[in-house]
Amino acid sequence: MQSKDYQQLVEGIGDAVVVCDAAGAITVWNDAAVRMFGFTREDALGQSLDLIIPERQRQRHWDGYNKSMSTGETRYGNDVLRVPALHKEGRTLSIAFTVAMLFDDARKVTAIVAVIRDETVRWAEERQLRIRVAQLEAAAAAAASA
Repeated sequence: MQSKDYQQLVEGIGDAVVVCDAAGAITVWNDAAVRMFGFTREDALGQSLDLIIPERQRQRHWDGYNKSMSTGETRYGNDVLRVPALHKEGRTLSIAFTVAMLFDDARKVTAIVAVIRDETVRWAEERQLRIRVAQLEAAAAAAASA
């Protein structure tokens, strides 16, 4: 696969693709990321991931990010991570993503790639289902004890 093919893949995929360098600066921000987060490429490129990370999540994020950069390992290559994120308009999104680490010839981490899906609607639907189940269970328990 040639460089042009990779570029077409990144742009054509329906999920957001965000690449950051080892310091956490955004170097790739595809069209799906623009749609998902509301930030243009010009808004995002060169910026910190803090652009889309809620304030209360930042310390935890950077602790994990820095550990991954120093060890060259992450568990989120196979496991999906589900976290809140920020849209440009200030609203919260529920996102799910996996990552891939990129290395130079000396096996030093040079970048990290995140493939991100917006699960805000699915998460809200599941939350409503959990509430409804709890209501039904409470009603059934009340009826059984009456």
